[in-house]
Amino acid sequence: MPVIWFKPELRLADLLPLGQGTMGEHLGIEWMELGEDFIKARMPVDHRTKQPYGLLHGGASVALAETLGSVGAALSVDPSRYIAVGMEINANHIRSVRDGFVVGTTRPVHRGSTTQVWEIRIEDERGKLVCISRLTVAIRKITG
Repeated sequence: MPVIWFKPELRLADLLPLGQGTMGEHLGIEWMELGEDFIKARMPVDHRTKQPYGLLHGGASVALAETLGSVGAALSVDPSRYIAVGMEINANHIRSVRDGFVVGTTRPVHRGSTTQVWEIRIEDERGKLVCISRLTVAIRKITG
């Protein structure tokens, strides 16, 4: 599989500044791995990401999914000419999690000139599917 990133020399360390001062930082999202066609990050299941029943909040899963897919789309286009903005996201919550970490992995399903679609699989620490999500991203030319 060829590298899909606009900058083929991209390394995991290049992603670290992307979360500073964002919701991702507040939720404790940490970048884990950058492959030729995927990005992996983890998020704690703790007081920041749980709902009142003590389970991982579905909105936290969606925030992890949108973070992963949006970053993937943004890194696959020329940042001097284009921006990637979310258009639509859906998520199916399959299994509950009470503690530990969840790990999300995103890969592109479609990379067109004006839209991209990214799949995000979120699993628990045993590798069991917790949430499956799909994010549609608009690719917009930077003007002016």
